[in-house]
Amino acid sequence: MSSPLVWLIIGCILCLMEFIFPTAFVELMMGLSAIIIAGLALIIPYNNLLIVLWMVLSVLLIYFAKKYLEPKKKDPLLLEGNEGITITAIEAGKTGRVMYEGSLWLAICSDETMKIPPDEKVFIVSREGNILSVLPRKLL
Repeated sequence: MSSPLVWLIIGCILCLMEFIFPTAFVELMMGLSAIIIAGLALIIPYNNLLIVLWMVLSVLLIYFAKKYLEPKKKDPLLLEGNEGITITAIEAGKTGRVMYEGSLWLAICSDETMKIPPDEKVFIVSREGNILSVLPRKLL
């Protein structure tokens, strides 16, 4: 059996295995790199070099697949775009308390010249550590 045909068979088997046993694109990328190596095997007659090229190409393809193809998970600590309600007044330039999803948070108004009274709905603009930056909902 010729070397390009062996690489092509290995590549197809690995690609099919990804559909049977999903491994987050690992087998698929290894299979695609084996198919590419099958093409290179027509030019390069050294099997040891082909194996090294296949390993390097597999690692590169897996790295780029993980980086660009996997969906990004939403960070649970990012609260931007959600709403809360003030528990205490937030004085201009000072912190107050905001209730967000059943938890009390320290909060400061994004506009440092504005005062937010208690029991007012606020929009969470950003978060730095344990302090939320908020704006009154009526402004938005």
